[in-house]
Amino acid sequence: MPIKPLKDIPESVQDILDALPEKKSEFIKSGKSNDILKSDILFDLLRSASSTEAEEYIDTIISIHDQVEFKKGRDIESIELNKASPDFNSWRLKRPQSMNPEREAGPISLGRYLGGERSGIPTFANAPVALTPEDLIAGKVDVAILGAPLDMGSGWRDAIHGPRAMRMLRRGTGGHDVATLINPSSVLNIVDYGNVAIDQLSTERSVQEVRSMVREIAETGAIPIIIGGDHSLEYPNVAAMADVYGKGKVAVVHFDAHLDTGRGRVHLLSHGQPIYRLMKEAHIRPEDFIQVGLRAHYSKSYYEWEKEIGMKYHTMAEVERRGWDAVMERVIKEATENTDYLYVSFDVDVLDPAFQPGTGTPVSGGLTMREAIPIIRRLCAETKLVGFDIVELAPALDSTYVSTLNANSLMFACMTGIAMHKKGITEKGYISELSSEHGQDDYYGDKK
Repeated sequence: MPIKPLKDIPESVQDILDALPEKKSEFIKSGKSNDILKSDILFDLLRSASSTEAEEYIDTIISIHDQVEFKKGRDIESIELNKASPDFNSWRLKRPQSMNPEREAGPISLGRYLGGERSGIPTFANAPVALTPEDLIAGKVDVAILGAPLDMGSGWRDAIHGPRAMRMLRRGTGGHDVATLINPSSVLNIVDYGNVAIDQLSTERSVQEVRSMVREIAETGAIPIIIGGDHSLEYPNVAAMADVYGKGKVAVVHFDAHLDTGRGRVHLLSHGQPIYRLMKEAHIRPEDFIQVGLRAHYSKSYYEWEKEIGMKYHTMAEVERRGWDAVMERVIKEATENTDYLYVSFDVDVLDPAFQPGTGTPVSGGLTMREAIPIIRRLCAETKLVGFDIVELAPALDSTYVSTLNANSLMFACMTGIAMHKKGITEKGYISELSSEHGQDDYYGDKK
């Protein structure tokens, strides 16, 4: 991240800087001190200090700066891998087709009984499994759910178990949606595409394979739903969408309590900076990136940077002022006005901790499930959705199964929306008349 020189230095501080040795004065004016001590705090210190104390403050800041910045010959430039290892790529090596038993391409049901959703081997949404692109094509698959058990990018362990928990619980992923009376499994061909291979010692190596697998699904025409795993997954997921549909063709709606635009960090990818990496590599245009539900404690500089480059953001403060209906109208408009396709990334910490205690970085004041379900259903119905992810579920942090249940319910809401779109039901906020009231009278006075 480039360092910006300080602007609008108060005259009282400028006089103090002019009296210092040129090297020290120029260091402060360069903005290099800002990462160590914010300029307004430094200015207050300088105003109240003697000339000797002022020099001592600045000497200390320069010393800290010299110690924390990279120094060639002193610091490790890169983390080396043992390229001679015979297992270098074994973690992601797919079994050759010649080693598989012969079978016709297509989804494979793992259920032992016709009517028992709790029987057989657990899968996402009780769906059959698919192992290859040929299975997806032969099965005319609409939705392929992919587990991505990566949590190296977070530092808050247990997102690795998100896919397993959602498969094991299964509750909340079947039957008819009450608002629309649509059963996604009756409308869509849905499969569990297994887990993508993860190198649990390297986020960078892992995301290459994730990108490849997400692209593999999308190239068949199926919609990938990726179950994480931490939010560093947004980087390979969206990059894969750009690979398939073209840069500048896909918008992203990013639900999160956090901005995830970390810049200037040591590592180039973590769960707090996938957006910056996507922007830096030009996989998506800033004006096509829309954030919803922000409320974590970021400084003005983060919002100023997003505004400067043209990103769209909608905080919970805006929701409090305008209401969800108005905000989502704006979000859908922004997500569809410049692009042909939409990708939705849903970090479960956008939900209030009362509904999602099982996540690594909870923030109070978030969405309720009653708000989140219709929002996701509507987004997936009223747009040309090409991908969706649910990330940062950490089931071990929730002693109940509520966090996993809610994550499954959000996946179900998305699949309901996709089913609505396939059936041509794309009207704003569609709700079935049969389920919204019994209809035995005109109690509300709005029947035609």
